[in-house]
Amino acid sequence: MYWVNESVFYHIYPLGFCGAPRVNDGKKEYRLDKVIDFIPHLKEMNVNAVYFGPVFMSTTHGYDTNDYYHIDNRLGDNDSFAKICDALHSNGIKVVLDGVFNHVGRGFWAFKDIQQKGQSSPYCSWFQRIDFGGRSSWGDNFWYEGWEGNYDLVKLNLRHPDVKRHIFDAVKMWKEKFKIDGLRLDVAYCMDLDFLRELKHFCKGMDKDFWLMGEIIHGDYNRIANPDILDSCTNYECYKGIYSSHNDHNYFEIAHSLRRQFENGGIYRNIYTYNFVDNHDVNRVASTIREFDNIKNAFSVAYFMPGVPSVYYGSEWGIKGQKNNVDYDAPLRPCVNVSDIEDNALYRHICKLGAVRRTFKALKYGSFQNVVIRNEQLVFKRQFEGETVYIALNLTGNDFGLDFNTDGGSKLYDVMNGYKTYDVNWNKAHIEIPAHGTMVLVLTNGDKPQALINSTEEVIETAPVKEEVKAPVEEKKPEPKLPERGTPGRYRHFKGGEYEFICIAKNSETMEDLVIYKELFGEHKVWARPASMFYQFVDINGNKVPRFEHIG
Repeated sequence: MYWVNESVFYHIYPLGFCGAPRVNDGKKEYRLDKVIDFIPHLKEMNVNAVYFGPVFMSTTHGYDTNDYYHIDNRLGDNDSFAKICDALHSNGIKVVLDGVFNHVGRGFWAFKDIQQKGQSSPYCSWFQRIDFGGRSSWGDNFWYEGWEGNYDLVKLNLRHPDVKRHIFDAVKMWKEKFKIDGLRLDVAYCMDLDFLRELKHFCKGMDKDFWLMGEIIHGDYNRIANPDILDSCTNYECYKGIYSSHNDHNYFEIAHSLRRQFENGGIYRNIYTYNFVDNHDVNRVASTIREFDNIKNAFSVAYFMPGVPSVYYGSEWGIKGQKNNVDYDAPLRPCVNVSDIEDNALYRHICKLGAVRRTFKALKYGSFQNVVIRNEQLVFKRQFEGETVYIALNLTGNDFGLDFNTDGGSKLYDVMNGYKTYDVNWNKAHIEIPAHGTMVLVLTNGDKPQALINSTEEVIETAPVKEEVKAPVEEKKPEPKLPERGTPGRYRHFKGGEYEFICIAKNSETMEDLVIYKELFGEHKVWARPASMFYQFVDINGNKVPRFEHIG
């Protein structure tokens, strides 16, 4: 896929990026329009493709789709999103959407029809294992299959012709209305392979360059990424290898994965994998890398290994975020505005990575080979059509001298660090890798690299970034507050359940105040709890949080 090889992706989780309410309140707000304000930022980073997480109508997090044909009202509407896509396309930026086709939310119109009509609903066969011989955990008069035991996510029957038609017609509408360039298939690892084959045939029939990438967390990538099914898949093996090798000062780990996947005979050498250092499901890389100085090298590996690199919004300037038992994934998905962008050394490094990758074909199309592997230093080689580029990395806090053999040539040009040159004698070179640094060494016969001569614009800064990367200062979170006693509305328990406050009652024997509240989901049980317990803090990993948080 030519355009994918030429790309750098920017990954946005829209509901978090926009600060949308966690539960759909029914109000239409054009929050996602601010993506247009980010276009200059994307272009400075050399980003030319945006992957949007879920954008279609849902109840909560976006992966519980209620309507494939309408943009979530918390983000805008179809016309506003079409304008966003037009603005991106006019700036040379492709658009890829999240195709959440394995399951839908309980608010999906066909599922609601079954709730209302029971066995007489014509949509009973649209879902997996509808059984009217029992009750669901949400109190329905039937049982159904939820995705991996999550019963707010109802599994679709992807072999049903009407289900396939409904989904394919939606994709056609997205292509015609938004002119999308591809899809990321959520939980592709557990989807019906025949459905994926048909989807690919349908999409390629609309546009032969349409790109299909599947989420696969483990197992053999070739199972879904091959000429018959999908074009690409997420590279979770190297995601783990990247952060782990930097944390453990052990480049042997990522070198092993890269060799296993991509060297001559590598098992994924024919797959242009989707590479990342973090995303909406895993802790932010700035919270994962123990020594923040090494975060630049983590991004360097993701950019220069085979495949297409992706940056998760905000991580380019070092946003932190970790999952917890209170907010779950919310810390990974914060609201971000243009005014939050930090022009720090990490950001400058990522801008330069994009410029270097854009300039050299070997970094986009080339073969892969490890050259030097040490615990704290790594050199690997990319080659394409006579162009040879060496990537050298150093994990230590000091400059490191290293000798290695080259494929001929007489000079190495370090295009990451001010075009400093190194002589090659008898196919041997000695280099000095900067502390916590990356070198991109282009092999020549003494002349300036041809790719730089051919370039029509200045795409690589000629001076190295001197500033040290520093961990961002984390904002102090305000002390949590308890709701006032008797405040009506919805409450969320610190373990995640949601309830409706009914009233405060008196215990007739002790005169103690009791809070009466009702489950909003599940069996809708009514509970009573002493107000002194209801309105109190609990300790979660050293953080004080309300036992019950008032959410509206």
